Amino acid sequence: MEPFKKLTSTVAPIDRVNVDTDAIIPKQFLKRIERSGFGQFLFYEWRFDENEQPKPEFALNQPRYQGANILLARANFGCGSSREHAPWALKDFGFGVIIAPSFADIFYNNSFKNGVLLIKLSEEQVDDLFKRVQAKEGYALTVDLEEQTITDTEGLSISFEVDPYRRECLLKGLDDIGITLAYDEKITEYEQKVPAFYSVQ
Repeated sequence: MEPFKKLTSTVAPIDRVNVDTDAIIPKQFLKRIERSGFGQFLFYEWRFDENEQPKPEFALNQPRYQGANILLARANFGCGSSREHAPWALKDFGFGVIIAPSFADIFYNNSFKNGVLLIKLSEEQVDDLFKRVQAKEGYALTVDLEEQTITDTEGLSISFEVDPYRRECLLKGLDDIGITLAYDEKITEYEQKVPAFYSVQ
């Protein structure tokens, strides 16, 4: 997992509450066994019509939001089934930060484990950001995880809270495997001291 410290990017809005994981990555695309390649199916039923042509009214299909790495969403983002494919799809599409008033618990945990920073702000703060995104084409934010701030070029400055453990893992680029490997020397030392009960014949 790549370390995350600071990201400056345009912002793409998904102005809907209760966006569930089946909308994020529909169930018919869950057959892949690797973590990559899911981005092409992100919000598939919202992005494409029955002929698999992009719907121009959907935000992620609009030129002004192309290449955005920050997603602005509404309350209870990531609700529904507990598929880890949802953060995989968001990450693969290019989103490194998602800002919303609230997130479903399992989605919240899965996202951090996969290197996506989720930021909870108040409804009022999120409303203000939606207005800023809609008012200015190419509206961008800088998210600084070390300072725990969100800023723009127009004087906006917002502080956000994040669990210290999750913050440290993102800053160092540590997923569950990386955390385990950090104790490789101690694990090896323990294995050398404890006799093996089984041997390979």
